[in-house]
Amino acid sequence: MLEWSSCPLVPSVLTPPFKPMLSPSITACLFRFLLLCFCWLSVCSSPGVLAQDPLAPKDKRIVFLGDSITHAGGYISILEAAMRVEYPDREVPEFINLGLPSETVSGLSEPGHAGGSFPRPNLHERLGRILRETKPNLVIACYGMNCGMYYPLSDGRFEKFQSGIELLHQQVVDSGARIIHLTPAYFDALPIRDRLLPDGLDEYRQPYAKYDDVLEAYSQWLLKQRDRGWTVLDVHGAMKNAVAKARQADPNFTLAADGVHPNAAGQAIVAGPLATHWGLTLTSNGLPNHPRASELVELIASEQNKRKLAWLSITKHVRPGIPAGMSLEQLAKENQLAEEKIKSILMP
Repeated sequence: MLEWSSCPLVPSVLTPPFKPMLSPSITACLFRFLLLCFCWLSVCSSPGVLAQDPLAPKDKRIVFLGDSITHAGGYISILEAAMRVEYPDREVPEFINLGLPSETVSGLSEPGHAGGSFPRPNLHERLGRILRETKPNLVIACYGMNCGMYYPLSDGRFEKFQSGIELLHQQVVDSGARIIHLTPAYFDALPIRDRLLPDGLDEYRQPYAKYDDVLEAYSQWLLKQRDRGWTVLDVHGAMKNAVAKARQADPNFTLAADGVHPNAAGQAIVAGPLATHWGLTLTSNGLPNHPRASELVELIASEQNKRKLAWLSITKHVRPGIPAGMSLEQLAKENQLAEEKIKSILMP
């Protein structure tokens, strides 16, 4: 769940560990507000996020693929909420989050992953089922964070990532759907610097200290695929710029306390390139432009989570630890009340 502070100037997404602030001073609120402005300006100024491509009316179903960052779903619920605000009297596409924690497109898995209990799942084990069962019009894919296994950059691992992305792209196109690629999220070494490992080791049971250099290389390769007509949006650059600008005011600022998983502010920044691409409006705090935006996002997040678990069960996967979802029939009943609340917010 996203949590939003009662502070009148800034949401709690800026305040690790992202709990509502108690009796915030005006100075603290203003300081955090400025940090968020720095973050949001970086999204707007990042390369490759300015061209708009509003969704076509025929786009009835959007499937999101990715790892745990996508599975968390914050950016997806923000995008659906923004689209509903933008088009309150129109049926918007169905957003289906099929992100799976630990997943890669490279098919690689480091020794001792998950304590040795299971290897990283490979998207290509389930991609065919996903495309057959969901029949999407549009696929949004965000991979890379796990694909390098938190090791230094190597030609072999890089080639596995590239071939995995190529195969993903081609299978989606062959299915008749369109695809938008997102560059991988930013790896922030600062908050976990005490447990990072140097270059030159044979094995990395903890992350390589300069792992973001790997993600930068992956991102730049993806961005070059625009020359082939691919649609690629730069999430990595947006997050990296946001952190750099915010650290001018607060040297310890981070969007990911564990270095990997974006907090709510980070998820809002992940949403930014797609929102801009689709011509959707997000405010400086990363929410849709609506007086009850936080409530709307919470309701949509709850709906999306139920839908996610239902479709993960239907399309099957091999990762342990994911709760079983309900049937689509039960899902429709469960979400009916939430839909009525959402409609009452949008059209009071």
